[in-house]
Amino acid sequence: MIFKHQKMIFIGARLIYLYQHNTAQQKLNHKSMNCKKLITGFIISILLTGSIMAQTGYQPAEKNLQNREWFQDAKFGLFIHWGLYCQMAGGGDQGIAEWIMNQKKIPIAQYEKLTNFFNPTSFNPAEWVSMVKKAGMKYITITSKHHEGFAMYDSKVSDYNVVKRTPYGKDIIKQLKDECDKQGIKLFFYYSQLDWHHPDYFPRGNTGQGFTGRPEKGDWNKYIDYMNAQLAELLTNYGEVGGIWFDGMWDKWDAPWRLDETYSLIHKLQPGALVGSNHHKFPFPGEDFQMYERDLPGENSMGFNHMGAISDLPLEMCETMNGSWGFNLADNNYKSVKQLIQTLIKSSGYGANFLLNTGPMPNGKIQPENVDTLMAMGKWLDKYGETIYGTRKGPIKPTNWGASTQKDGKVWLHVLNFGEENLFIGKLPAKLKSARFFDDQSTLKFKETELGIILNIPDSKKKPIDTIIQLEY
Repeated sequence: MIFKHQKMIFIGARLIYLYQHNTAQQKLNHKSMNCKKLITGFIISILLTGSIMAQTGYQPAEKNLQNREWFQDAKFGLFIHWGLYCQMAGGGDQGIAEWIMNQKKIPIAQYEKLTNFFNPTSFNPAEWVSMVKKAGMKYITITSKHHEGFAMYDSKVSDYNVVKRTPYGKDIIKQLKDECDKQGIKLFFYYSQLDWHHPDYFPRGNTGQGFTGRPEKGDWNKYIDYMNAQLAELLTNYGEVGGIWFDGMWDKWDAPWRLDETYSLIHKLQPGALVGSNHHKFPFPGEDFQMYERDLPGENSMGFNHMGAISDLPLEMCETMNGSWGFNLADNNYKSVKQLIQTLIKSSGYGANFLLNTGPMPNGKIQPENVDTLMAMGKWLDKYGETIYGTRKGPIKPTNWGASTQKDGKVWLHVLNFGEENLFIGKLPAKLKSARFFDDQSTLKFKETELGIILNIPDSKKKPIDTIIQLEY
């Protein structure tokens, strides 16, 4: 039971959120906030210790700021979409496989039967993390709970999880976190705010309507309490984590999500944890990095990304290796190594990280095609990582011909597409003293004009993926 003064704090946080997002028409009935059936005594004690202040005016902790710097230096991570949906393997469709419950309109009573077959006996976290390191990746973001509502860890809040409901019976998240700690890889948790399974996710959003078999009633605040309780589990039972990667707000924009309360909870339990949300809008107070889904920062080829000002927060873009996030047996439309490396380069040119996805198979193995791609990318980074890791966006914004990065007084031009031998790159912040090819440090000719600099790049020096030129002012 929540005491009176804590109840008023929660209500205040909700009022701030509602005021900021112009949804004051939502009912503010908070009588449903009885967490007794949802939260263990340990989590209750955390929630009720002191005041969970709203994130309006949020000031990140020193550890958070340090982690932001680390995040910007890391540049490359692995996204893992894994859940019950992997067993359906896309159902023979080319679409995104992790949405199969919604796409095929599978009722909860039927979908839950998948738990009886989830037994990834070939899952080897040491093998996964070693692969990540060989690929040159510095962190992993894994789905702790996707839209289907199934938890990939030992949740005490709900028995709809991998430990209690599957023959496998082991905590996927704990095994992976332990191995990440051993091998020096940071682990972030993806968490879906959208839930097609929970009865209190009501009123329904734009998805999960009609077919699930849930009663057409529910208590929204009870659902948010449930979500916050699961987040508290993730932030207290697995040691220090990199952060929380939210997804799903876009399903129900008019809902009182109580973001201030949720973000305050995260920063209270782990001040260094980075909070990001795939809501496709400009970051809200309390968020620590800004993300773009399948688009470079400021672009919107997918039709749902924020196209306004890019924030000063650390940036990240995520992308698939084929057309699906979850394992899709029918989708062989794999992106080439060249395309993915060039996306990594352009992302770095915006100062953003590249979070590249794989969807593990039902047996717990990573698709061989994805492993091959990651190993090829790692081989390229072994040679050229100096121009990517630890860099910030360069003086020349990414464009059709390529991008630029910089670090420790060095500027690298990454020339990805060529026309003629002479390349016009525009103006630089200072007078150019020298230009060298990164591979052999040989000089190249250049000419400064009133409009900018022209570089001469002979055909013999052009590389198939990226011709890197080191500039000195």
